[in-house]
Amino acid sequence: MTIDYDLILDEMVAIARDAGTLTLEHFRDFRALEIGIKGPGDFVSDADREAEQLIRKRLFAINPDWSLTGEEFAPVDGADPEHRWLVDPIDGTTNFLNGQHYTITIALRRGQETLCGLVYNPVADEMFTASKGGGAWLNGDRVHVSRSTEVGLMCVGTGLPTPGLQLYPGAYQRLDMIRSNIGAVRVVGSAANSCAYVAAGRLTGYYEETGFVDTAAGILLVEEAGGIVTDWWGRGPEVFERTGALIVANPATHAFLLEQLRSVPRKEP
Repeated sequence: MTIDYDLILDEMVAIARDAGTLTLEHFRDFRALEIGIKGPGDFVSDADREAEQLIRKRLFAINPDWSLTGEEFAPVDGADPEHRWLVDPIDGTTNFLNGQHYTITIALRRGQETLCGLVYNPVADEMFTASKGGGAWLNGDRVHVSRSTEVGLMCVGTGLPTPGLQLYPGAYQRLDMIRSNIGAVRVVGSAANSCAYVAAGRLTGYYEETGFVDTAAGILLVEEAGGIVTDWWGRGPEVFERTGALIVANPATHAFLLEQLRSVPRKEP
């Protein structure tokens, strides 16, 4: 049976919008949220769990045999192991808990390939979508990475870890090397939204160490918008999907970040 992935992406968009409506109800009263602690700098709220439950139910209605990996609950390995949903119901949970912009991201994989995905910012009502070979889009308009090549005008996104997060050794030293040459550094607070901003030309590049569930759809967005995606040493998805050490950028910013990050001891999958 032939699968219409464009139609499935339309269904994903509808699901993300409904999850956005649910999370916005919590967001408007963010100071009263019941918060649990998952780890240092890593929070979970009722909104995360409720949104993922909604998304899971609706995705399995599309095809109950497909597999799913989410942020808040155990993975589900379906009868069809080739197709797998990747879901982060609130990417940027700390943003969310402080009344700042967050995203919902959903991607559909077949084997080692991301077929389609979305990044939705409910607060701004911005729906970024991409399909393999079909381009990157924002609310129905085609988007492309920035054409800027001037180092002094580059605007680079990243994340700033708290001292308790051991995932980022030397993060501030690396940032100091990068920021001394470029126009600006921005911390968006959501890996998915940062990738979407690169795809739309709002950031010329983004680098961080983060989870693939958060970035699968965003990576496809950047690739379909004309950007380059590698790990910090120029290696491809066989590495960065496992390590999370990611550069997404327009060609000029990618070359600059690669040069700045090459000196970091290589992280192996």
